[in-house]
Amino acid sequence: MRVNGINYDAGFVHRGVSTHEHFDPAVVAREMRIIRQDLHCTAVRITGGDPDRLEAAAVCAADAGLQVWFCPFVCDLTAEETLALVADCAGRAERLRAGGADVVFLTGSELSLFVGGFLPGDTFLDRAALLRAPDAARLRECFATLPERFNAFLGRAAALARERFGGPISYASLPFERVDWALFDIVSTDAGYRSTESEDEFRAGIRALTAQGKPVAITEFGCATHVGAARKGGRGTEIVESEGGRVTRLDGDYVRDEREQAGYLREQCDVFDQEGVYAAFVYTFANYHLPHRPDSREDLDMAALGIVTVFEDGRGRTYPDMAWEPKLAFAALADRYRRAAAAGGTG
Repeated sequence: MRVNGINYDAGFVHRGVSTHEHFDPAVVAREMRIIRQDLHCTAVRITGGDPDRLEAAAVCAADAGLQVWFCPFVCDLTAEETLALVADCAGRAERLRAGGADVVFLTGSELSLFVGGFLPGDTFLDRAALLRAPDAARLRECFATLPERFNAFLGRAAALARERFGGPISYASLPFERVDWALFDIVSTDAGYRSTESEDEFRAGIRALTAQGKPVAITEFGCATHVGAARKGGRGTEIVESEGGRVTRLDGDYVRDEREQAGYLREQCDVFDQEGVYAAFVYTFANYHLPHRPDSREDLDMAALGIVTVFEDGRGRTYPDMAWEPKLAFAALADRYRRAAAAGGTG
């Protein structure tokens, strides 16, 4: 891989609750330096729904020497509201790029699921439930009519981005969206999670992307921090209970396992390297809304895909000024990315 990256959540807002409530630019700047210097990342994908936060985090990342993948990530906006946000963020990304930063702009992430009007359901939760429903015939019908309407929307988003941003653009997709990649410079997917499918099946999906003839970015891949999480892929986070949109506790008894998370990241990086992936972004640096707690049924960090363990109170040992401690996955990723840098960027 030429781009060794990680995701950074500047705050995803759902039902009025943010996944990064206490956003402190000084802390963000420190974390970006750690991501560059200690984790040996070359790029960071910054996501969130607040343009001011996205820009602030992007400035911190650029100052740390990271390539910035600037990605608005919204929930339950209308299509028109989303396009207005894309236009705003593209202008901010261009301001950063014009100042000398290396920037890629993404017109959004998984928009058919998170924005109303493309799949049945008034809310994100309604649409997500549809994907998990056993009604295969209904799903096939929805997916058959989606690409034409969705690509028309993406065409508008790409045009707005190109009017305001002079660098490369992409979109963090889902497989069923069947994106028209002629609209973009880089083929990107959030579907970097391998769960129950075989390795051969997973590799075949990546090869279908590389066959497009453009650089391929895996914009998300990761693993939660409990026994069995690797088999769940991206659904390893779905072991929690919530009240009013805020995660409160785990939905059962689980066993914490940092080794499984670290091993999964190593295995996925191997696959991406071997299949000629251009860029890959681990999901994620920190899940600030899923802190570690002593009670195992309330240890939300077991549901977290973050490579650091977040604390509600106190500080870490490795970085005493930070409210988190690196997991084994942090060390595994740092070692791999360090060796990649020494080899000239090959993961």
